[in-house]
Amino acid sequence: MLQWLAENPVDVLALQETKLTDDKFPAAEIEAAGYHVVFSGQKTYNGVAILSRHPITDVVKNNPRYEDLQQRIIAATIDGMRIVCAYIPNGQSLESEKYQYKLKWLDALHDWLQDECKLHPKLALMGDYNIAPEDRDVHDPAAWVGQNLVSPAERAAFVRLQGLELTDAFRMFEQAEKLYSWWDYRQMGFRLNRGMRIDHILLSPPLAAQCTACVIDRVPRKWEQPSDHAPVIATLG
Repeated sequence: MLQWLAENPVDVLALQETKLTDDKFPAAEIEAAGYHVVFSGQKTYNGVAILSRHPITDVVKNNPRYEDLQQRIIAATIDGMRIVCAYIPNGQSLESEKYQYKLKWLDALHDWLQDECKLHPKLALMGDYNIAPEDRDVHDPAAWVGQNLVSPAERAAFVRLQGLELTDAFRMFEQAEKLYSWWDYRQMGFRLNRGMRIDHILLSPPLAAQCTACVIDRVPRKWEQPSDHAPVIATLG
């Protein structure tokens, strides 16, 4: 991450799946690199964090309206913007209890954000959504029929979030075909570009009006021992 930040000195970075308890989070190293940081983690699973070159205030951990032991949300105000970093549940399979948990979690996220958007006109919802919104966001839609990440209910939940006047920054601009943000480690997924676009930045109207570009940076996915996700970057003018 520090290597990527040295080459891409973004103002705000949202992280998901940190998989660290708070006492082991590398805050000192991040602050030495010139960033403020807030985080909420747990052992082995989940965990979220926000890094910023600007001061961070009004931090909220988890959804106040949804009791959840899993650390999946952290929100903060940065330079007049409300940044919500979310790690949406995977759902495992359509027959799984984890899938029902995902749908309930998404409903609760929507209801909380409805008020957050009213309180904070400049809001960005950033993170790993574990939802590919459309077939063009999937390398082989036919192969994924009947699976999580692409089910009608999950896609409807994504559309419902957009109904809060949140715009998918990536789709604001003309993009080449077959651009994805996640590839399975197995079966040469990245090399064969068998990916999915499941990492998104949704922007409220004032921020969407400022957005001049949104790209997926595939470069760090080629590094040694990479994340299976690639960074998504939105530029605000």
